[in-house]
Amino acid sequence: MTETAEAAAEHGAEGAADISSMIMEHILDAPSLHLPGAHVHLPHIELFGIDMSITRHVVMMWVAAVILIVGLTVTTRRRGMVPKGLANLFESVMVFIRDDIAIPNIGAREAGRFLPYLFTVFFFILTCNLLGLIPYGATATANINVTAALAICSFFAILLGGILQNGLFGYFKGLIPHGLPAWLLPIMVPIEIVGLFTKPFALCIRLFANMTAGHVVILSLMGLIFILGTILVAPISVAFALAVNLLEIFVALIQAYIFTLLSAVFIGMAVHQEH
Repeated sequence: MTETAEAAAEHGAEGAADISSMIMEHILDAPSLHLPGAHVHLPHIELFGIDMSITRHVVMMWVAAVILIVGLTVTTRRRGMVPKGLANLFESVMVFIRDDIAIPNIGAREAGRFLPYLFTVFFFILTCNLLGLIPYGATATANINVTAALAICSFFAILLGGILQNGLFGYFKGLIPHGLPAWLLPIMVPIEIVGLFTKPFALCIRLFANMTAGHVVILSLMGLIFILGTILVAPISVAFALAVNLLEIFVALIQAYIFTLLSAVFIGMAVHQEH
């Protein structure tokens, strides 16, 4: 009995290690693509000592870009008073972003300047999120380098909005509350400077963490079958994994919405500093 228990424990430990490596392999970036019946190695490129290799997440971002360019081009080719099909869907989403995200947070006069960026970031994040849910796909937004790049874009949009509206000197001067006692300046100035960078940092970590967590949960639930070494848990594991996978579709939409909303909120705070 003791030997049997030890063997089962050892088998469970080996199964857990295998599942852990499988989860990490699925989440982390890689220099290859897993396709049906093929394992495609991507080219390694090094330029001036900098690794510029094409990776799985880079390919997924290219796929997302192609899908958006082709989809938006085809659906908007025929312009009419009443859009139909996908054109109606895209227009509905754009109207929602304009009327319920951009204008309330940035203002009716200033919102138009940032609408192209907000449209782009919403559809790009949503497409990348959904691509990670299809077989043989990968979630580029589960890569912190990708979310950091998107957050940096929002950071520059925030700075641009504040500087264009208030001027370079006026924007940075407006970071300090009016009427603040002089003895508080050595405390408030560093805090406000740090606050400039915490906004994009929050955008980066929020998107990265949420998109990573869902995949970890799904793979962990499926991995229970191999860790426990019995098919009896398969119905429960598959049912819960399916439920979480359906939830991930909702999360993919919500995370694109939250990133766009927070970007608009931060841009609005920079534009209207007196508020």
